[in-house]
Amino acid sequence: MSLPLPPEASPSNQPMDRALVRGIAWTGAMKWTAQVVTWGGMIVLARLLTPEDYGLVGMAMVYLGFVTILTEFGLGASIVTIRTLSKDHVAQLNTVALGLGVVGAFVTAAAAIPLGRFFRAPELPWVVVALSSTFIIASFKIVPTALLQKQLRFRALALVDAGAAILFTIANIVFAVLGFRYWALVLGGITSNLAAALTLSFYQGHRYAWPRRGDLGPAMRFSNDVLLGRIAWYFYSNADFTVAGRMLGKGLLGAYTFAWTIASMPVEKITSLVTRVTPAVFSRVQDDLPELRRILLNVTEGLVFLTLPAALGIGIVADDLVLVVLGADWAPAIAPLRLLALYASLRSIVTLLPQVLLARHDTRWLRWHGIVTAIVLPFGFIVGARWGAMGIAMGWITVYPLTVIPLYVRAFTKIDLRFSVYLRTIWPALRGGLLMVGAVLAARAFLLPGWPRPASLATQVAIGAAAYGLFAAYPARKRIRTLYQAARASTNATP
Repeated sequence: MSLPLPPEASPSNQPMDRALVRGIAWTGAMKWTAQVVTWGGMIVLARLLTPEDYGLVGMAMVYLGFVTILTEFGLGASIVTIRTLSKDHVAQLNTVALGLGVVGAFVTAAAAIPLGRFFRAPELPWVVVALSSTFIIASFKIVPTALLQKQLRFRALALVDAGAAILFTIANIVFAVLGFRYWALVLGGITSNLAAALTLSFYQGHRYAWPRRGDLGPAMRFSNDVLLGRIAWYFYSNADFTVAGRMLGKGLLGAYTFAWTIASMPVEKITSLVTRVTPAVFSRVQDDLPELRRILLNVTEGLVFLTLPAALGIGIVADDLVLVVLGADWAPAIAPLRLLALYASLRSIVTLLPQVLLARHDTRWLRWHGIVTAIVLPFGFIVGARWGAMGIAMGWITVYPLTVIPLYVRAFTKIDLRFSVYLRTIWPALRGGLLMVGAVLAARAFLLPGWPRPASLATQVAIGAAAYGLFAAYPARKRIRTLYQAARASTNATP
């Protein structure tokens, strides 16, 4: 079975197809350029810093990420999704964003000492105080970023993101070499955020206006639903780090955090370059259900084709990957890495479903789904913590899939999509991924025992790539060639 060809686009929708492909192409080109630097930087940092350094900053980020959601308040989603906002409405929202950033910085600074006591980490308060400045910096990015998305100016966004990622990596390494330890991660984040804010203001600056409640009613109600849903999402998606930090300590939290980073990195980078583009595209076709279904299936097809082999491959070679690349000190990350890689393969395609519901303005249901998930998942992590970092990772692959079922049902109902059609879209990549796993496991059992780990790792990667190419990529070669040509044409086109 080969990859199914998507439904043909009508002439009126071909510009949207070009915008989608162009956005993904530019975002992908820039992200993968930056990723070469980022991956190399991670390996260098793993040798310069310790699990405790990562664990300390990870404790701070659990709280800071939550406040980031509060200060953003869903304002960017409102600007992208609501098609009736005027320039004056956007100017008022710009002022709201700045005010929320200032409040977030002061509240975070005030919470620094209690956070240090909660995590039993005396070094933590000053880290939190320093990172509180990023809320004010980030407030200058919200409206410019949303406007660039709404205008489908994805090349500008891609250039800013890539530049910030490269600068973050370089700054981290420089500060780590200078002996700043965990402060290297803090100062690197502040530096890259500041550079991104200045650049976005240059690309798409916008004026400010005093907020008027009567003008912003619809946007604020939409933002409120988005905010509550994101709070719930952040709570359950970071509950594992909180449980690990509280029950396992800095060392195991650092190992778990690094396992999460490795498992998520290839999948997250592929997914994020797509999900950076799709909200604006889904919003443009929010009332055209056939077109919305077509775009969802096309994007899902590409995502699962790229992310599934990466996630499954990391899970199979986790032991050799960690010991060869990072060293024996990171051995506690092996077991959770295997499980988190499996979870990452599912998360990559589920990410699109809330975006579809958001485009259909089904924000209230999304809010309640997030709240229920935030109640259920943490119990799995608390129970799993009895078995260490691996037990916490087990919560993701046992409880999370149960929470995804209602999301699929709701999204498919809202856009009249049959599950059989969706399954036919993902099946070729799924089949190729399973056969790839079988080929690598057979090689480990009969060919590679006794080999040096670096040679074993390289051979497994080669066998996995060849197997996936034979069973998934080769049958879809015509489809891949078509998409590649479209992407190449789009990157050369005037945005």
